[in-house]
Amino acid sequence: MDETIRDFQKRERAVRRKHQRMARGYVTKLGKDGLIEQRPDNKSGGIFTRLLLVTAIAFMAFKCLMLAALGEADYLERVALLEAGNRMEQIGAWLMQIDPVTAWAAPQITALFF
Repeated sequence: MDETIRDFQKRERAVRRKHQRMARGYVTKLGKDGLIEQRPDNKSGGIFTRLLLVTAIAFMAFKCLMLAALGEADYLERVALLEAGNRMEQIGAWLMQIDPVTAWAAPQITALFF
């Protein structure tokens, strides 16, 4: 009897999960056997990817603003101080080094705001 209840609860959880996913959108397709099936739409989601992209863009914007505000000489001096520090500061120095996107965007920001 316990095994029967566990099997039922497992099927019920699967149906609930599918129902929750379908509440965010579904696609109706005709199967090979002629049955019309509704499946959850996979377009909804990707929160982690969006969060990662927004974080990367915000970090690049921060770097560009810092370079535009401090100037290249002062910025490189501060990055050099980080390189001389402990392991975490060295990682920070590697992340904060001037890359092509930052080098291009900083003058653009300087012309707009400073």
